[in-house]
Amino acid sequence: MQHNQEEINLQVPEVQSWDEFHPRLYSLRTEVIDSKGQVLDARTQSFGFRDINATGNELRINGRPLFLRGTLECNIFPLEGHPPMNTAGWLKVFKTAKAYGLNHLRFHSWCPPEAAFQVADSLGFYLHVELPLWALTVGKDPKTLTYLEQEAENIIRNYGNHPSFCFWSMGNELEGDFGWLEKLVRKLKQEDNRHLYTTTTFSFQKGHGKNPDPADDYFITQYTEKGWVRGQGIFNTNPPDFKTDYSKALEGTTVPLIIHEVGQYSVYPDLEEIKKYTGVLRPSNFEAVRNNLRKKGMLGLAPDYLKASGTLAVQLYKEEIERALKTKGVGGFQLLDLHDFPGQGTALVGILNAFWDSKGLVSPTDFSKFCGPVVPLIRFEKAAYSNNEHFNAAAEIANYSDQQINGEVLWSVISADKHFNLRGSLGRQSIAIGNASAGSFSIDLSKIDRACELQITVSIANTGYTNHWKIWVYPDKKPESFSNVIFTTSIDSALSYLQAGRKVLLNPDTANVKGIDGRFAPVFWSPVHFPDQPGSMGLLIDKKSNALADFPTDFYTDWQWWDLVTRSRSLILDKLGAPATPIVRVIDNFFRNRNLATLVEFKVGSGSLILCTMDLHSQLTERAAARQLRYSLLHYAAGNTFRPVQEISAGDLRRLLNN
Repeated sequence: MQHNQEEINLQVPEVQSWDEFHPRLYSLRTEVIDSKGQVLDARTQSFGFRDINATGNELRINGRPLFLRGTLECNIFPLEGHPPMNTAGWLKVFKTAKAYGLNHLRFHSWCPPEAAFQVADSLGFYLHVELPLWALTVGKDPKTLTYLEQEAENIIRNYGNHPSFCFWSMGNELEGDFGWLEKLVRKLKQEDNRHLYTTTTFSFQKGHGKNPDPADDYFITQYTEKGWVRGQGIFNTNPPDFKTDYSKALEGTTVPLIIHEVGQYSVYPDLEEIKKYTGVLRPSNFEAVRNNLRKKGMLGLAPDYLKASGTLAVQLYKEEIERALKTKGVGGFQLLDLHDFPGQGTALVGILNAFWDSKGLVSPTDFSKFCGPVVPLIRFEKAAYSNNEHFNAAAEIANYSDQQINGEVLWSVISADKHFNLRGSLGRQSIAIGNASAGSFSIDLSKIDRACELQITVSIANTGYTNHWKIWVYPDKKPESFSNVIFTTSIDSALSYLQAGRKVLLNPDTANVKGIDGRFAPVFWSPVHFPDQPGSMGLLIDKKSNALADFPTDFYTDWQWWDLVTRSRSLILDKLGAPATPIVRVIDNFFRNRNLATLVEFKVGSGSLILCTMDLHSQLTERAAARQLRYSLLHYAAGNTFRPVQEISAGDLRRLLNN
């Protein structure tokens, strides 16, 4: 059979561009007609007009700045075991991602089917496609290289016309022959210049991964030669501040940087999800967790574990996204993940489950306030303040919509009980596309005379664009003592007073406690796949306990706990005669499910004990949260409501601390 190819130029009047805000599509119908006018064959092709490019280290779409708010799709479809081959299945994926403020999807080491491109075209999603390579040493097998070249040609032929097909990587975390990879990228660019290309989606190979390769239009990394661009390397080691961005790490970058696999914060399993598995897969992993909790008498804690660990993950994702938005030169981020990855030993890192359904942790509306086309931002120093300080904030607006915004920028600082309520305006502004300063404001905290949580809000009037943050303010006073309560770091001293029927707050040096070192961020990726890593999954806090009456808190770990958690050691309560109920429980990773705590109360003989293994005795003048928690516990212990029910013997107490 003879094949003839002919090129035809068509004039299209008043072309309208395709993008996330206006996913305008055109269709071209081609017919083969015989001499009698009969249609022998016909084909209709959908396409769009768009111009995507990299200008310096900035991505641009149709001439304006572009910021990618992305997540991964790792071919996770638990009911069918394969990706949807029709548009209905992909509509759920893309509509859900869009509801949470995303505009970008990365297909991790694979290329999706036609239906996915069709839906992405219609909804305005920017797709990142990869050749089917994952951590492979490229070049070891010549037949594989031939296959990859053929696969690339097939991708161009079948999917190249889709406007949503914007980014193309040769694979995930590749190693090996980068000369061959660069040659392939340059070849593909010559054949099809409608996409932006990168050699690899990050690499651990020396000389690659931290900087772009020569053929890269953009590059994807978690750190550069000058530092991390992802919270994983920062949140456990650096005290929380909300003014820092990743500018230093980006110095010298010449192409747009996309942050690689942001997050990976493990969330406790939702055991209610088991009933959703009605297809080809069985959730044996979830069943194992359920059986283990039931055996330990802790099954009833699972819903609270999910909610507390998941809400912490949301807070961390928020800070990750906002740091990226604050950094000039960052072209976007790719979360790992908005939804769970049930493989690799169970990586439950999502705000959504593997079915793209909500876990009840955060609504799409609330998530999109900090992950959307327009996001108000502020830079401020820290989370915990003394009332002899000022709260200073510099406001910014990340405007990655399709137009300039004209509006009044408003701020407010309000306590939970509305007793403290300040509001102000930064004036009416013309906010260009990109990231721009919006002014600053300062609050004198001296009128706050008791510990409180403040909510800071910045919004653009009459637009719906709003964002908020929390800080905690504590009275600036020296640690107080109460005559009827003993504070001690010595277990010997504590037991002596307890035997005499006294009230005791025991705060041993963490170096003398045999337990688990505290870490603020949850366990990374999967505690099954990486079983030896340190860490837990956040705190589950009895916020209604009178012990915390003077220490404002919610039921989960928030930023005011950072100093306390990182200076703590978790007690392992499993070997006590009866399951102890802590005031502050540490959620163990679901691979181990130990009963852990850092704050618990006991009756010891005729005495009453509060045992706290978060440091409440060191450097208190600089540690406002620790100073305030110490006061709250002492104040509680001095009162009439301190009547522990759980009993522990002196011997068991010693074994608990030195287990």
